[in-house]
Amino acid sequence: MPSLKDLKTRIESVKNTRKITKAMQMVAAAKLRRAQDAAEASRPYTERFNAVLGGLAASVGGSDSAPKLLSGTGSDQVHLLVVLTAERGLCGGFNSSIVKLARAKAQELTAAGKTVKILTVGKKGREQLKRDFQDKIVAHVDLSEVKKIGYDNAQDIARDLLSRFDAGEFDVATIFFNRFQSVISQIPTAQQIIPAAFDEVEGDGASMLYDYEPSEEAILADLLPRGVATQIFAALLENGASEQGARMSAMDNATRNAGDMIDKLTIQYNRSRQAVITNELIEIISGAEAL
Repeated sequence: MPSLKDLKTRIESVKNTRKITKAMQMVAAAKLRRAQDAAEASRPYTERFNAVLGGLAASVGGSDSAPKLLSGTGSDQVHLLVVLTAERGLCGGFNSSIVKLARAKAQELTAAGKTVKILTVGKKGREQLKRDFQDKIVAHVDLSEVKKIGYDNAQDIARDLLSRFDAGEFDVATIFFNRFQSVISQIPTAQQIIPAAFDEVEGDGASMLYDYEPSEEAILADLLPRGVATQIFAALLENGASEQGARMSAMDNATRNAGDMIDKLTIQYNRSRQAVITNELIEIISGAEAL
């Protein structure tokens, strides 16, 4: 049975931990508002941009002059998985859910005889994936020094992907991230970005009402690289909001658990102290009676 000093020390330790988790929860709540506003503000632009690209892609169809980013290489043998995670932990299952989805996709592709390559963005994803796929990780992007994610960061990642695609290093690229839904709900998402893939509802043929100058192919050749950067940027913003929401929820649970532990330890401390006092009284009474 622990001594009174040990119990008191442990109670103080848990109280200090509760102060830290409470502070982290408040910081995450403050960051969440800005991150959520940024993610939600980017959605209309991203959706409309993809709708325009989808309409142009539908009008081009399977034309031989279609840009390579739209038509692809004609093969799907080599897949590049771009895994976007956080640089820090203490955010519940945020990182693990993304890595789990990417790991399942990698195992599925490997079982189908495909070649898998992995590019990680964020330290936590790399740490988890290198246990099983060390030989498949071809590059890593470190954003630990970035205070606020900007479009420039997405452009740098997009340029790297496009240069690798032009060099023939892969045929298909897919990004993995968490789409923000609420503080307690983030949806692990896999989205193909190379070659460009659009929902059927976006290619509704409305683009046939317009005449383009220059041609649709020329416009797509210019817009598709921007589309890759735009989708990566949107994914980074969604990840940022999801990370702060998951961290806020995790720290709230940790604070509650610390409070429960303090209550239990306090009860145990009081009972132990009462037992010590009772024993001392018994010894005093027994000594007095012996006299």
